[in-house]
Amino acid sequence: MGNNSIREKISAANGRALNVYFTAGYPTIKSIAELIRSLEDAGADLIELGMPYSDPLADGITIQNSSKIALENGLNLKILFEHIAEARKTTSIPIIMMGYFNQLLQFGVEDFLKLAANNGVAGMIIPDLPMNIYERDYKSLFEKYDLSISFLISPMTSDERIKQADRLSSGFIYVVSQSSITGKKGEISEAQKSYFDRIESMNLKSPRLIGFGIHDRKSFDTACTYSDGAIVGSAFIRALANSEDISKTTHSFIQTIK
Repeated sequence: MGNNSIREKISAANGRALNVYFTAGYPTIKSIAELIRSLEDAGADLIELGMPYSDPLADGITIQNSSKIALENGLNLKILFEHIAEARKTTSIPIIMMGYFNQLLQFGVEDFLKLAANNGVAGMIIPDLPMNIYERDYKSLFEKYDLSISFLISPMTSDERIKQADRLSSGFIYVVSQSSITGKKGEISEAQKSYFDRIESMNLKSPRLIGFGIHDRKSFDTACTYSDGAIVGSAFIRALANSEDISKTTHSFIQTIK
């Protein structure tokens, strides 16, 4: 699938690309393939599939808790790839795996990337992988397996590093809307809008998706005004918490956003 499928999907969404995050193995391991199918059917443009991790630095309490439950359910990366492969029999929506670099190191970076590519994964988001290390040591491997990478920027990121993220991101730029962890609710502030305007004025080449704090139609619409789309995560995890019907919950949730 590779990075082209991600950029094509974002382009086709005409400035309203919806990327939905869920933690693999939450609420159950067997829900992975069903969630992928349901999100595609419901109209999501991209799926950000979280790899459960014991120390998820960028994540708020909702996603931390979902990771803990997924690990308690017995999910590991080998099982995760099996379920992605199962979902791929009937789906084509681009899947972006989100996790931490130590997970790839423990698995073996090239072994991981090869398995990801062979099972239909389009790209990666690795928040703690420094851009210079990626460029020096791993960029050629990502290109070998036609896997995109998307780097994060925040209100604290310098213009120089934003330009570096633009140059190196082969998927999209993940525009973190605030200098905090995921899962915050509330209105998008004037300070955030000023930050989005600053990014807009830089004329970056990569598509941009805004994440952290997108939780309803209003925040999604506002984010889309300043970017090519938005990423919803914690709000969807919360919707799944008491779900008795994954497909129905997913369709209802997407309707409240898009």
